[in-house]
Amino acid sequence: MLSIRFTRVGKKKQPHYRIIVLEKHKDPWGKYLELLGNYNPKTKEAILKVDRIKHWLSVGAQASETVHNLLIKEGVVEGKKKRALKISKKRRTKLDAKKKAAEEKAQAKTAKAEEAKVELASSATPQEEAKSEAPEAMEEPKQEEVKAEAPEVEKTEEAEVDKKE
Repeated sequence: MLSIRFTRVGKKKQPHYRIIVLEKHKDPWGKYLELLGNYNPKTKEAILKVDRIKHWLSVGAQASETVHNLLIKEGVVEGKKKRALKISKKRRTKLDAKKKAAEEKAQAKTAKAEEAKVELASSATPQEEAKSEAPEAMEEPKQEEVKAEAPEVEKTEEAEVDKKE
């Protein structure tokens, strides 16, 4: 199987890469079938032979993750970028455990917040009922007072009418 990948050239701390086509299991520093371009990661400059890259991809060559991402960035290939770094199974299990713990903690917080809201609502309703009952209790005596006053007025009017006669 053929692969399109980088081979490093350049001095120390001055990386330059060649984009090459070679057999997947061969050493990238050995002989390659064709040179498809160059890439300078410091300046982000890529010189690509687009027609040859498309030819090799159509023949069945597969690009490595980093080359695939570069080709997407340069617009040679359409699609989503691939994750270039692999996470080991051991590390993934640790990350999953942390994620689950964080989710459970968040769910516990939301549950406590909801319980607090319910408690506040239940404790607020008796107070509100007491407040609403208190004004009604205050209003009822006022109505009785008005009723009590009304007959007195009638009596006084009747008394005045009787006095005039």
